[in-house]
Amino acid sequence: MKVPRSTDRAKSWLLGAAMLAQGATLAADGGAHSDALIHPQSWPAVTPGIQPDPKTEAFVDGLLRKMTLEEKIGQLIQADIGTITPDELRKYKLGSVLAGGNDAPGGDVRTTPEHWLELADTLYRASVADHSVHAAIPELFGIDAVHGHSRIPGATVFPQNVGLGATHDPALIEKIGRAVAAEVAATGLDWTFAPTVAVVRDVRWGRSYESFSEDPTLVAACARAMVQGLQGRPGTAEFMSAGHTLASVKHFLGDGGTLNGRDQFDNRSDEAELRSVHAAGYEAAIEAGALNIMASYNGWQGTKMHAQKALLTDILKGRWNFPGFVVGDWNAQEEIPECTKYNCPEVLNAGVDMYMAPDSWRELYGNLLKQAHAGTISQARIDDAVRRILRVKVWMGLFSKGPPRARADAGHFELLGSAAHRSIAREAVRKSMVLLKNDGGLLPLDPRGRILVAGAGADDIGLQSGGWTIDWQGKSGDVTPGGTTVLAAIKKAVGPKSAVTFTKDGTGAEGATLGVVVVGERPYAEGSRDALH
Repeated sequence: MKVPRSTDRAKSWLLGAAMLAQGATLAADGGAHSDALIHPQSWPAVTPGIQPDPKTEAFVDGLLRKMTLEEKIGQLIQADIGTITPDELRKYKLGSVLAGGNDAPGGDVRTTPEHWLELADTLYRASVADHSVHAAIPELFGIDAVHGHSRIPGATVFPQNVGLGATHDPALIEKIGRAVAAEVAATGLDWTFAPTVAVVRDVRWGRSYESFSEDPTLVAACARAMVQGLQGRPGTAEFMSAGHTLASVKHFLGDGGTLNGRDQFDNRSDEAELRSVHAAGYEAAIEAGALNIMASYNGWQGTKMHAQKALLTDILKGRWNFPGFVVGDWNAQEEIPECTKYNCPEVLNAGVDMYMAPDSWRELYGNLLKQAHAGTISQARIDDAVRRILRVKVWMGLFSKGPPRARADAGHFELLGSAAHRSIAREAVRKSMVLLKNDGGLLPLDPRGRILVAGAGADDIGLQSGGWTIDWQGKSGDVTPGGTTVLAAIKKAVGPKSAVTFTKDGTGAEGATLGVVVVGERPYAEGSRDALH
């Protein structure tokens, strides 16, 4: 997910023009020419970890019969907490809300967990109000808890996906998913926009660190483990039980293989590579019980993914039997030819079930309602999308566990950054380290003597944590309490046996018996890779 600024949109237009200049032809009809390149029977069949059951379908049928067209359209839309009030949610009955990259209760990204729980409770109660007239359908509250519940100060921050992939330890990744889910649930939220299961092909891509690996087999193993950790294992009593959260597997499909690593650009791989490389994480995630998949900004063979009916409908929902719902990315509908962020029935008709319309939801709601009355969007497509959303809400237990403050797993703020969760994070850090070489038997280090630690990243929690930490783009400095910097860890490890000195620029090395230089990138999210710091 992204949170665009005006400069981002300008950059996107410029990059789009460059892509066209390089020969990428965007389909003005929303994807007809690339649909012809997909052959569903050549894709492997997938058995979802959870499948529709008669009891759930009967409950959903009953809701659908009660719902007005207006209520059904509301379920298809997700608004940002910065653009909707509880009274508006009470009126429009939207299916979901999200906290975008820099949005938080009261506009304060460093607010307390209590304020997050209060907001979640207020919005939930607004969504089910007036049920004597309207069907009482709880909204879903989503957030980017992508390497821990990292939007919340004091929560446990885990290594980014590139580090988790380097552990080659799916069992550890599942434990991390459980810890993240417990911390998300403690704040009363329902849904995390994770994991990213892109298979990175070019490290110039600005989201490379969100990819577990360039190896599709490893990505599949990590995807399976993270989904099982976040949601619980399907077929067991723990599945979507207290302390678990809805996962969002993203970004479908091929975002890690765009031309020259350009974010949101075109993926030119052929169908065989798309199927065998870029789809690997999705097949594994669906088998592990994934209930939500987020469509991607990128295109494939010249057509944006949000308009790729052959992939969203014929493959994902048809060949793979995916029973959940597809959510769009942040106003991604405006990138479809002839569309704006306020008006794009093509996306729903292609197979996206829920629009992520953070600041465009009001106008989008009105236009979708008109298009439904006009037949531009069929009643069958609307009912299918709503059914998928309601089905997932049932499987999550949203209709039975009540408002966030009443939930058994909410309000336990002692879980945020708990000793047990930090122990898992330390294990992940240890196992994520990659030794390139050990010339002269330098390792293990001798703690005696004077150690010089150099580099700004050695004493900066924000630089260590990277993007998606408190702020969307991340930030240098002491961004979240309770973390341990590299410098602090070295001082603790050597104890009184050695003198440790620190300089950002590496000066003062004279007389040191050992030097440790910490080099890394400035925090960022999406776009292009940053410079070394």
